[in-house]
Amino acid sequence: MSAVVKEYVIDPEDRARADLYDFLGVLLAGPADKDLLDQIALLKGDDTPLGTALSVLARIASVTAPETAEREFNALFIGLGRGELLPYASHYLTGFLNEKPLANLRADMARRGIRRAEGKREPEDNIASLMEMMGGMITGRFGSVTPVTGQKDFFDAHIEPWAIHFFSDLEASKSSVFYGAVGSLGRQFMEIEAEAFGMLPT
Repeated sequence: MSAVVKEYVIDPEDRARADLYDFLGVLLAGPADKDLLDQIALLKGDDTPLGTALSVLARIASVTAPETAEREFNALFIGLGRGELLPYASHYLTGFLNEKPLANLRADMARRGIRRAEGKREPEDNIASLMEMMGGMITGRFGSVTPVTGQKDFFDAHIEPWAIHFFSDLEASKSSVFYGAVGSLGRQFMEIEAEAFGMLPT
């Protein structure tokens, strides 16, 4: 997604949320290379379910070769013709690509001033882009900080209906170890976000 660079004072908790959304976006946008695997291996979690998932991911990253990560990524998301998983809202919600969920997302992006980055051919309703969009809305990367009510609206419309299902499928994948741990981290985070947004007034 194209971004506007501007500094905002962000609450540390929101900064941590944005960082995790961005982290998941990077992990799901392409195979993890050596530099990324090395950085992940240094991460430390706590004793919460989310922190435990992060610690597990760090341990797995420390013994995962870039070639293994690439092989897993290709089997999951590319494959011969198609991968094991299709990480798009349209597919999860309708069974087909480029359907109404994508059209709804594009209309919402236009209202929020979010534009697809030049050169990107991937449909905007892929999970990596949606994670990036949430991170950017929290920090103001797309022009202004989105209030939590606006974050909730976007999450409820475009992420909550299918992301936990997707991350659960990724976690359960039989062809992946590293990305299975990514799935566990993503599922835990999506469940926390869904619960937190669910507590806000409607």
